[in-house]
Amino acid sequence: MTADAGQLRQLLANLFENAVEHGGDDVTVTVGALPDGDGFYVADDGSGIPEAHRDRLFEAGHSTAEDGAGLGLRIVERIAAAHGWTVSVTTSDAGGARFEVTDVETAE
Repeated sequence: MTADAGQLRQLLANLFENAVEHGGDDVTVTVGALPDGDGFYVADDGSGIPEAHRDRLFEAGHSTAEDGAGLGLRIVERIAAAHGWTVSVTTSDAGGARFEVTDVETAE
């Protein structure tokens, strides 16, 4: 995977900020390579994302935080798409959120 450094920093910053916003200051965030080598993940040990919210996570304006603008994850998705990547969410091994960023071309 090749990335624009500034955009990758923004993608990661948005995912880290999301983890802290929803998991608190003591949340642990882990970043690693996907087992198949086709991307990477950002996982946390926070409270996770309820299934009911997952289908709308990347919509502009969608936020579960009272003061959230609902733009952070939309920006993550846009940066991923601009690089030919997809981003999906699941539950981390610790029960928090896990975002997986996959290179569409190598995954096919």
